[in-house]
Amino acid sequence: MGHSQQDKRKTHERIVEIASKRLREKGLEGVGVADLMKEAGLTVGGFYKHFASRDELVAEAMQSAFGSWTEKVRSEGRAPTDITLEEYAASYLSREHRDDTAGGCPFAALTADIARGGERCRSLATDQMQTNLRNMQARTNTTDEAEGRRKAIIASCLMTGALGLARISNDETLASEILDTVKAFVDEFSTK
Repeated sequence: MGHSQQDKRKTHERIVEIASKRLREKGLEGVGVADLMKEAGLTVGGFYKHFASRDELVAEAMQSAFGSWTEKVRSEGRAPTDITLEEYAASYLSREHRDDTAGGCPFAALTADIARGGERCRSLATDQMQTNLRNMQARTNTTDEAEGRRKAIIASCLMTGALGLARISNDETLASEILDTVKAFVDEFSTK
């Protein structure tokens, strides 16, 4: 790969990374191309050297956001499948995750936006939900497939909803109570 092609790839990745964070912070419609390119240190005209449209960038940024947790775990030298349900819940329902909208779960940050979004984003989200549910099912304590799927759906919905509600609350006590209560409930799935 030539130097300019490698630079272009790195620039493309940087734009996607910035967009992934800003979309989680501000919503799918809350981020403009001009602002993203300025943050990346580039001109708006340079945008079209990397993307055919804003929708293409949004789709790539969503894909990046969906893969960010897996990349983080792997960068720590671990396999995502090695993370227990208790450990996953503790991390997901932590105050650090609650406060890190830009780097956190895109489902908790963007559920309503994705529901109103285009078909491509909804398809990416659906595929990721299926993956998340399979991974969550493997973390439950049951060998019964239907029961494992049920627990995976309940745990995923509870955790995503709890994180979103804890982010909404301007009452720290209530926000902590939400996170702690759901974590304790989800932990029961690995002991019963």
